[in-house]
Formats: sequence, C-alpha cells, structure tokens
Amino acid sequence: MSIKDDMVVQFNYTLRDEAGEVLETNEGLDPIAYLHGHDNMMPGVENAIAGREIGDKFSVTLPPEQTYGVRNEDAEQRVSVKHLQGAKVWKAGMRALINTDQGQRQVTIIKVGKFMATVDVNHPLAGRELTFDLDVVDARDATNEEIAHGHAHGVGGHHH
Repeated sequence: MSIKDDMVVQFNYTLRDEAGEVLETNEGLDPIAYLHGHDNMMPGVENAIAGREIGDKFSVTLPPEQTYGVRNEDAEQRVSVKHLQGAKVWKAGMRALINTDQGQRQVTIIKVGKFMATVDVNHPLAGRELTFDLDVVDARDATNEEIAHGHAHGVGGHHH
C-alpha cells in the first residue's frame, strides 16, 4: 500500500545534523503518527514519505526551507521573564517555551534581566541542512472523523 493523501502514517525517525550527530530520535518511544496530505508534517518529510510502503527504511537530507525554515536574523523579541517556561533561573543560550497565538514556541534566551528577556524566536534548528533516517512502520486509510478534524487520532496522534 503506497502512502498517499488521507492516510494515517506512523513512522520512527532519527534526526542528524550536518556532521552526522544525532539531534533527536524517537527510538524506544511510540511511532509518530500524522494525517498525510493535511500539512501536519514538515513538507520535506511528508514529500519523502509520499509513495513509500510500510517497512521502507531510508534517509533524506533536506534544506531548511523544507524543515524548520531559514533563519531570520531579525527574529528577536523582548518578553517578560514570567512568560518563560522550563526553568526557574535563566541564562543566555538556554531554551525556553513561551505561549503564542499559534501555540507553544521554543525560543533561545539571548539576554536576560530581572523582569525582561531578549529571545531569539527562530526554531533552534532553523537554517540548517538536516538528515532524517525514516522507518515507515504503519499506514492505514484515515477515518472520516480524522479527515474532518484534519489530524490523526490514537497512539502517536491526537487524543480528544
């Protein structure tokens, strides 16, 4: 069964940087599940999985435009320290979560004062060419409810 739009796809991954160092993996965890063709996955990964079969294992190296985006050097903002989540004491270089209108966002602390912090709102992996080792472990036709909701349900997907 070839992967196509309106299918729930489950996969495992290992993410490597330009030097081949492992940045992330879901090894030992539940597979990632997403609804193919509904903008639920970064474009480069979704395009690489399209047309594949269950059991396919492969690697794909992607430019920033197809993963976390190109770095915007003007992407600094000042935020109240009380809005930073993830630690009690903040230092330059640390990563924090902040809530935005688009949901939670990871930021990097540039400078921190008593009440305000300057943060870089670029994703920490923005601007980097990344390699994904992918293993397609399952795929099925999405239910009408999943298609209507625009996301996968169940293990590795969204829970209502």
